[in-house]
Amino acid sequence: MSELIRIDRSSPVPLYFQVARRLEELIATGHLTPGTRLENEVALADQLGLSRPTMRQAIQYLVDKGMLVRKRGVGTQVVHARVRRTVELTSLYEDLDRTHQQPRTDVLSLASVTAPDEVAVALVLPSGASVLAVERLRYAQGEPLALMRNYLPAGLLRISADDLRDRGLYQLMRAAGVNLRLAEQTIGARRATAAEAKALGEPRGAPLLTMARTAYDDAGRAVEFGQHAYRASLYSFELTLVAR
Repeated sequence: MSELIRIDRSSPVPLYFQVARRLEELIATGHLTPGTRLENEVALADQLGLSRPTMRQAIQYLVDKGMLVRKRGVGTQVVHARVRRTVELTSLYEDLDRTHQQPRTDVLSLASVTAPDEVAVALVLPSGASVLAVERLRYAQGEPLALMRNYLPAGLLRISADDLRDRGLYQLMRAAGVNLRLAEQTIGARRATAAEAKALGEPRGAPLLTMARTAYDDAGRAVEFGQHAYRASLYSFELTLVAR
């Protein structure tokens, strides 16, 4: 463990924070997998040449962030890292793959359906129009993470369940010549239904983060409407705010 952590004593960054951030990187990249037991704080402090209070502060920082857990009689263990996703026009599959979160997809349904009213409005389609409806369960590092429902205008894309298991929806759209340009997105929260809780491995009524998105291509056409629900225990959105 200690050989993976380097301390820069000339840096203005506090020593505890250097250790905490390095441990966070090791967890995020899969070098420290869920369930991994850390050496005790005394041993780690001695190996890194740090004081015990400094090492304790680094560990507590990650405990407070939900990345480590202290268990009586067991010690300090890695828990499943929360997926932190920046709000950009990217797919969840791409974001998970880029951060080595081992994405996997169960395709729950793939069919042409009559567009629900909300979908018809979002995609600027006449009432009763057909759309391609896709429902998937997305995993990260073997844990169910999100239930995703997406709707595309009929005829926009020809895809199979195998395609959706192997690649992200936006990857498939770009490969078909659909150039995504911008999106309107709303982020919210609600409690899980019984069916959602069962699929996501959460107790009934557990908090979920929600996202509704309408994506547009470079011609200004609405080409996708998505409604996603994420486990709040494992997922968060990150935004960068700029002062004007």
